Amino acid sequence: MRTIAVLGAGTGLGTAVAHRFGGEGHRVALVARTPERLGALAADLSARGIEAAAFPADLADPAVVPDLLRRIEDRLGPVDVLEYAPITTELFASTAGLDADGLRHYLNLHLLTPVELVRALLPGWRERGDGGFVLAQGISALNPMPRLGGLGPAMAAARNWVLALHAELAGTGVYAGVVHVGAMVTGSAGHRAITSGALGEGVDVSNIPLLDPAEIAEAMWELLARRDRAERVLPES
Repeated sequence: MRTIAVLGAGTGLGTAVAHRFGGEGHRVALVARTPERLGALAADLSARGIEAAAFPADLADPAVVPDLLRRIEDRLGPVDVLEYAPITTELFASTAGLDADGLRHYLNLHLLTPVELVRALLPGWRERGDGGFVLAQGISALNPMPRLGGLGPAMAAARNWVLALHAELAGTGVYAGVVHVGAMVTGSAGHRAITSGALGEGVDVSNIPLLDPAEIAEAMWELLARRDRAERVLPES
């Protein structure tokens, strides 16, 4: 039986990924900061016959990686698939006002932690001749946008890293890919923050489409199953 680690296991995409891969027979390791939410999701998956366990961790700190992976592997065995979609409601930041300290937070969460995770898992994946990493992130990795001064640069760097990794791993049996999401993911923490007004006034989201997280989870499954492309953009229109 294979194990997927779902990092950023929230009420939107993380839940959809857990159900999609769990339904295919994967054990599911759920990782996020909030133990209560993780416990509820693990209980729901278990009730559906999916083996799942919760592993609270702050993904904004790359130093948590060794202990996190040790806990997962002690409980569920080697990680075969890593899905990384960190939960954040810190969406908007002035580009002109960005400084190094402000950018460092975004780099830790969106680039340095996944780099450490993949670096730790790669030796086992190479030895087994199988393994997969898929990153989900926003469309500003491709299209720079004002007021996304922190997220955009970090995600653009992450895209560059994933695409280079995808090419470098060709022929090894190990996959790396990325899904860019140009929509609000229904049910997610970001969607709730935006629609509730928690991010403040003056943020126009009227032209941002909505996307069911199950569609993203399906795109991730297809990338990992087919392994014929490095990235997808959703919605495709």
